[in-house]
Amino acid sequence: MKAIIYKDQPTARRIKFYLPPNAKNWRDRIKAIPGRFYHHQQKLWSIANTNENLTLLKQIFGESFEERPLAKTATIPRIELSESMKTELERVHEKIILKAYSHSTWKSYRGALTYFFKYFENRALLDVTKPEIESYVAKWIVKYKISENKQNTIINAIKFYYEHVLEQPREYYNIQRPKRSKTLPGVLSMQEVHAILKQPKNTKHKAILCAIYSSGLRLSEVLNLRVEDVRSVDGYLFIKGAKGKKDRRTILSSHLLELLRRYYMEYKPSYWLFEGQTGGKYSARSVQNIFRKAVKSSNVNPWATVHTLRHSFATHLLQQGTNLRYIQGLLGHSSSKTTEIYTHLLKVDNSVVKSPLDVMMESSNLVNT
Repeated sequence: MKAIIYKDQPTARRIKFYLPPNAKNWRDRIKAIPGRFYHHQQKLWSIANTNENLTLLKQIFGESFEERPLAKTATIPRIELSESMKTELERVHEKIILKAYSHSTWKSYRGALTYFFKYFENRALLDVTKPEIESYVAKWIVKYKISENKQNTIINAIKFYYEHVLEQPREYYNIQRPKRSKTLPGVLSMQEVHAILKQPKNTKHKAILCAIYSSGLRLSEVLNLRVEDVRSVDGYLFIKGAKGKKDRRTILSSHLLELLRRYYMEYKPSYWLFEGQTGGKYSARSVQNIFRKAVKSSNVNPWATVHTLRHSFATHLLQQGTNLRYIQGLLGHSSSKTTEIYTHLLKVDNSVVKSPLDVMMESSNLVNT
């Protein structure tokens, strides 16, 4: 019975390892390590990649382990654009602009269609059949191990090109779509959120993270906040043109308002609430770096992302007894079904939900026999 520790790049964020099915003692000790995670599809465990964790693993396994290189996924190659490919991508871009799709949608479609055009560069694209397109997507799945989201992006981009650029009938695109994984979003406890929010010493950095958590904002929404969107008199934040091009109002915490006033006196932003060094909008990468640094310093779940703060906001409101429909409005969800996923994240609590067995036993004269 041997465990396997997979050797990876020194910069990898996680150490992956395999435990034999009957290694119960090892498994119990692994479960006590903060931030450990089990990858169901790979049948592997992982923990944060630190020297301390690697030493701990080797202590747990003793002499009963071996080290192996982790099999690499094929690298997606970079390709040169031909003139015909550039022409087609420009046509797609024009349609994207006319239909007022977001810049992020254009970036996703451009990347997906670049490889699609390259694959069929010696073919007339109007002659490419549905089975050929399905075969193309299948090759990406097998060779590059792309996610369900990536698969859907490729299919959506191809559909957009044929339907809106080549103006082909919709029924031509009866492509089998992958089922989306029904995974639950990661959530931090209030203690973990507090540990993260107290890390930044820079007023702007602290204000950005506090705004995301206290108002349930997406990363793009906090970057697009204008000074005028802080409605301090009426007590709300105005979110303009959020996902789905919808405006909404959300909570303006009194603690956040006090922090924003300190931040305003220090930085004097002119138009965007959070400006970069050159006066434009603060960058997404900068916010992600701020969050990663705070997570590392606070020693909480290393898998948390900026968006985890939004998930935590919704879950903590539910724990406080806030009505689900009200949370739906604060988050800007079109469907209540999207918001309902947070009900699955609530901790099972015997003081809130009583097992029917307990109710039955308390109301009957049944005795142990």
